[in-house]
Amino acid sequence: MPLGDLASKVGFRSLVHMPDDFTAGPPPRPLTPEGLPAFQPLICYEALFPGFTRDAVRRAGRRPAWILNISNDAWFGLASGPWQHLNMASYRALEEGLPIVRATPTGVSAVIDAYGRIVPGARIGLGGLGVIDAHLPVALSPTPYQRHGELYFATMIFLSLAAALAYRFP
Repeated sequence: MPLGDLASKVGFRSLVHMPDDFTAGPPPRPLTPEGLPAFQPLICYEALFPGFTRDAVRRAGRRPAWILNISNDAWFGLASGPWQHLNMASYRALEEGLPIVRATPTGVSAVIDAYGRIVPGARIGLGGLGVIDAHLPVALSPTPYQRHGELYFATMIFLSLAAALAYRFP
């Protein structure tokens, strides 16, 4: 439970009916099942956060050919949540230059190319049932984000702060 110690102190711990806390498992790494190109699994919300695949590549020393995102979006209902989840997952394709296969039982399933676009004819809409039979799009060469992470973002923040300070204190 996130912030479990704090939750215990303020009484929220009693709302969670679990005898023990969760413990972290091994860090993510690409998997290579027989007959398939290496892939990086991202379970549910892991596809919302940048860096999971990048960090796994650094630890494993090898880059996967694609990303597999498995999620159960049923708790969103028939609202916009599953579409937002799909949209946010597509950013991982852009960042990593890797295609994504996204499978959900009730949300939106799709094959996304390395440019973040849904492959035509490779999508099952919200609440739909079916099978997607599509070729796996090719991966691009490593992107600047894949190589350098948040370095560009940190540089822009630093330059913005420096410009603001220079303007404020001439």
